[in-house]
Amino acid sequence: MADLPLFDDSDLSRILCIVAHPDDMEYGASAAVAKWTGEGKTVAYLLLTHGEAGIRNLPPVEVGPLRAEEQASACRIVGVSDLEILDFPDGLLEPDQAVRHAIAKRIREFRPDAVMMTNWRLEVPWGLNHVDHRAAGVAAIDAIRDADNPWLFTDLGNAGLAAWKAEKLLVTGAQPTSAIELSADDVAKGVESLKAHTVYLEALPDHPDPNEMITDICSTTGREAGVAYALPIEVIDM
Repeated sequence: MADLPLFDDSDLSRILCIVAHPDDMEYGASAAVAKWTGEGKTVAYLLLTHGEAGIRNLPPVEVGPLRAEEQASACRIVGVSDLEILDFPDGLLEPDQAVRHAIAKRIREFRPDAVMMTNWRLEVPWGLNHVDHRAAGVAAIDAIRDADNPWLFTDLGNAGLAAWKAEKLLVTGAQPTSAIELSADDVAKGVESLKAHTVYLEALPDHPDPNEMITDICSTTGREAGVAYALPIEVIDM
């Protein structure tokens, strides 16, 4: 008997992925995105920063555009054409009203059934979480509620963006409650999407091999879920 139940995503048609940086979606989550786009679901990415402070030996003015280009390449591999990158400061992100407003605006524009994001907690399976991941997660959770409240950010309503409720929150890199079944092709596209961050990965000489890393995550979770490959997720009803 499988230890981890499979998540039924058949009712999802629109998924908004909200993360702090270029590459955050590529540590397994993009394999699920490849599955969804392959099934005809509509997926959009919202990145809160350009990740401009992420490469130590290159200045932010060069890194921001470079990482945006790498993210666009990663998106194309998994079938995503809707990519928006905001200009909040990398490394200094805060879950303040400006960030919540920007996320709530995108939620009301895109009207997703579910939001996917990375773990926002301080302690994560690989150690202590990045400050931007924590801030992005808290802001996204708050903004999901903000987007559904017509009496918050009334400027959005006045601009024709009606309140919208995203029903599900899908969290990667957390203690999983479910798994999304994947095909070998989904996993391969997930690997290639991570490899698309070429310059970023070259600046991290100790980074694990993308093929080994993503395949191990998906095959290990697959065994726990009783299938060949799967992505571990925490599912939260909103």
